[in-house]
Amino acid sequence: MLLAIDGTVLYLAVPSLIEDLSPTANQVLWIGDIYAFVLAGLLITMGNVADRIGRKRLLLIGSAAFGTASILAAFAHNAETLIAARALLGVAGATLMPSTLSVIRNLFTDPAQRTRAIALWSVGATAGAALGPLVGGLLLERFWWGSVFLINVPIMALVLIAGWFLLPESRGADNQRIDLLSSVLSIMTIVPAVYAIKHWIGNGLDSTVVLAAVVGLVAGWAFARRQKTLTTPLLDISLFRVPAFSGAVAANALSIFAFLGLLFFFSQYLQMVRGLGPLKAGLFELPATLASMAVIAVIGFMAARFGAGRSIGIGLGLGALGLAGIGATTLWASFWGLGVSLAVVGLGIGIAMTLSTDAVVSAVPKERSGAAAAVAETAFELGGALGIAVLGSIQMAMYRSRLELPDGLSSTDAEALDDSLASAIAAVENGAAITAAQDAFASAMQSTSFVAAALLLVAAVVAWRVIPSHPVKEVSNDPARANVGA
Repeated sequence: MLLAIDGTVLYLAVPSLIEDLSPTANQVLWIGDIYAFVLAGLLITMGNVADRIGRKRLLLIGSAAFGTASILAAFAHNAETLIAARALLGVAGATLMPSTLSVIRNLFTDPAQRTRAIALWSVGATAGAALGPLVGGLLLERFWWGSVFLINVPIMALVLIAGWFLLPESRGADNQRIDLLSSVLSIMTIVPAVYAIKHWIGNGLDSTVVLAAVVGLVAGWAFARRQKTLTTPLLDISLFRVPAFSGAVAANALSIFAFLGLLFFFSQYLQMVRGLGPLKAGLFELPATLASMAVIAVIGFMAARFGAGRSIGIGLGLGALGLAGIGATTLWASFWGLGVSLAVVGLGIGIAMTLSTDAVVSAVPKERSGAAAAVAETAFELGGALGIAVLGSIQMAMYRSRLELPDGLSSTDAEALDDSLASAIAAVENGAAITAAQDAFASAMQSTSFVAAALLLVAAVVAWRVIPSHPVKEVSNDPARANVGA
């Protein structure tokens, strides 16, 4: 949850951060993006490091590094220091994310217990992403911008103390080696891909996006070829020929694709169209968070009754229903239709994410669980980035196509209105023009929600048919009979 919060909590702090540190426009972009670049690029490598040196050891090392980097970021006196601290946060986050999931894979040997444990883990991922702006809003109302980093420190201290005493150590085979060239190629695959997506979001499709995408594709091709020649590959490419594995990875990515893509434009809608402040907007998004927590109560029944593939299909189908509901109720004067639809999205995405993640980490032997966890995490990162890029771009294109400008506007105002609703609100004083832009944004969000719903519905059908469904026996609630391999 903390790692997911850190991905979005900084957004609200940018204005006060700019006032204090006076960074250049380019430095502001790096402050926001460097965390995701480093985190995504190192996940596959760090998943294998966890298997090599021990998951508990890497988790504790990463916790200490994350806490230290948080302090450096909170008290950074210039933009360069903050960028370096955010990069270190990305390195530490890359050690923590696959370690947490691989520890769960090794700690819980009973399939039903493991599914429930991963449900809790998935709540952290989805709830953290939604809670980031809310936590940031609460802190920034009372403290300076560095407070959004200091919240990490006591939690990392708790992880270090509790993890030392409570977590068993586990690792892969002693003869496992990490191929450095494969590690470099994996970074050269993921980082340009994430950069291309983020640059596409911020600056539109240009030569930089194309160049970064080409570099990522070429490196990815070289990476895949090299894995086939290694005795112990960094990533076992043959796993993607297994429908249970490849289907689960795709379902995981599409789940977070829809969830983060929705939050990206829905948060803007609440603030710029409905007129809510950042804190109220964050509170309004809580139905999705609370519903994703409710997954813990139903996931055991779902897995036992339907099995993984059908349950993932049902979850994606519920997500599609919720997105369609958001599209249908966007123009309603009341909020209750949107609230109910958000809850349906949270429940469906929570089910799909939990069981697809479980399927990914269960598809490999326990000694390779770190590497498998890294695949699930990379799907999460790329799915989220693509969701924001693709759905955000669709929403923007529809906004511009439906924008009807009143007569008599200056060229400056017209340009601001065409750029985005945010630019219009900041620069245009014509009330009729702002209302027209808000109507266009709401209409565009409505259509984009329907597009996202259609994508998830197709994914639901594919998951139902492709991912195997072997019902899992419900685990006993009696601790004495619970099969926990600690």
